[in-house]
Amino acid sequence: MSKATSIRLSDDLREKIDIYAKNEHRSISSEIEELIRIGFAAKENPDLPLEFINDLLQAKTEKESDLAKPFKI
Repeated sequence: MSKATSIRLSDDLREKIDIYAKNEHRSISSEIEELIRIGFAAKENPDLPLEFINDLLQAKTEKESDLAKPFKI
């Protein structure tokens, strides 16, 4: 279960997050969670390009949602 946490954000950062959230059809909270997930993954894997990390996280989400399909060669 999620726990509510209050954080302070600069107006500029809040506006950027709001734009990203609208583009991705997410709530601000969901967008902040996504950005934190990406940030943690990038920090833990500094040798990987950001786009590769995004693709990995998207694939993981698809698999967890049973949307992934087996790859056939």
